[in-house]
Amino acid sequence: MSAPTLSPEQVLPDRRRRLLVLLICSMSLLLVGLDATIVNVALPAIQSSFQSTLAGLQWTVDAYTLVLASLLMLAGSTADRLGRRRVFATGLVVFALGSLLCALAPDLELLVAARVVQATGGAMLSPVAMSIVRNVFDDPRERAQAIGVFAAMFGISMALGPVLGGVLVSAISWRAVFLVNLPVALAAFILAARFVPESRAPRPRRVDPVGQLLVIAALSALTYGIIELERAGSGALWIMVALACSATLVPYELRRREPLVELRFFTSAPFAGASAIAVCLSAALGGFLFMNTLYLQGVRGLSPLHAGLCMLPTAAMMVIFAPLSGRLVGRFGPRPSMLGGGLAVLAGGLMLTGLSPHTSMPWLLGAYAVFGFGFALVSPPIANTAVSGMPPAQAGVAAAVATTSRQVGLTLGVAVLGAVAGSGLGGGFAAATRPGWWIVAALGLAVAALGYLTTTGWAQATARRTAERLEHAITPAAG
Repeated sequence: MSAPTLSPEQVLPDRRRRLLVLLICSMSLLLVGLDATIVNVALPAIQSSFQSTLAGLQWTVDAYTLVLASLLMLAGSTADRLGRRRVFATGLVVFALGSLLCALAPDLELLVAARVVQATGGAMLSPVAMSIVRNVFDDPRERAQAIGVFAAMFGISMALGPVLGGVLVSAISWRAVFLVNLPVALAAFILAARFVPESRAPRPRRVDPVGQLLVIAALSALTYGIIELERAGSGALWIMVALACSATLVPYELRRREPLVELRFFTSAPFAGASAIAVCLSAALGGFLFMNTLYLQGVRGLSPLHAGLCMLPTAAMMVIFAPLSGRLVGRFGPRPSMLGGGLAVLAGGLMLTGLSPHTSMPWLLGAYAVFGFGFALVSPPIANTAVSGMPPAQAGVAAAVATTSRQVGLTLGVAVLGAVAGSGLGGGFAAATRPGWWIVAALGLAVAALGYLTTTGWAQATARRTAERLEHAITPAAG
């Protein structure tokens, strides 16, 4: 007689089981966050291996974040329908396969294609892991703490990516930044199969294939147009294609009962502002990491290890102050963190506008620390502000849109700031990045301004009106 199959509840006591599920889901988010930034420090080595252009390096980063941004909403709704553990486990397998293909890529084109595979798996991890955590932690207080830990892991992983990447590239090869994912993905897969309970949404959202295709087309055309604007000369045409796709998407989604992108959310000023803040902040981070890793290695001649270590002030600020910012938000609301953080990002960008091959290292590291401090303050309040006043039934979708906005921001940051730097390479890379740092400073100012506007009484009133309209729209369908 075969041994009976034990459920996750029977394997471990309830509290330990919940903590283990949180650990497993956090491991998946660690993978997704690391691979959004760990590749940056490996870019010069990849450029040397494949004799790549600057545009090719931009695609090495943006192929990942672009696909991730495009598929997050679809992955979340698919998991609600087919089973969250099943989609989560599939995501781990696809992500590991993509990582292996990246490590084995013989040329840049296949590396970019492998990054698409990797991101497809990554899109199945982030929103699905959040749904699993929400489902397992049924006590509101424990759930809030678990989601806080889960969200902090993403910021920490993105901050540690350049440091870990520098160690791996110097000690082994750029290919190691992808191979390091395999044991973590394998461990998460085994643990998920053993301890994560299966769950589905009682009423999953319908699939929106037309909306999904329009989102992918709009983001892809916009990114391609920006990156290839200088080199191909047809960038303006692709940007027009992106605008046309967006103009088609809006009326189409407004007519659907269960759209891929719930555009009615944007009548809430806190939600619209949080989405815009997420784009601005992540664009500043994407451009910051992309330009700095090429400057430190290409202009200053630092090794990947030393370039990664130069990012430690940024990482340290994020690790230390992101959790503290979460507590400040709980006590004083999001405005102080958003205002202070936006101004710090502004200051960090301004400190780098005079960048030259001989900028003193203390000044450079100070600018990195100031930028990291600003990012750490602003990142935690984004999701909180996005779901402010939303009906509980819509909070998950609202948070997913905010997460998607972060990935869109990373994609656009690398595309725009990389294109700006690439257009001025005749005067040297350090000088070419100066307009980019002015853009980073402007993004910081935009974060501060939006942080103030989204926390006014007027903004809260728009959130209440939006919530009432959404509740009214949901109630008849529920009956």
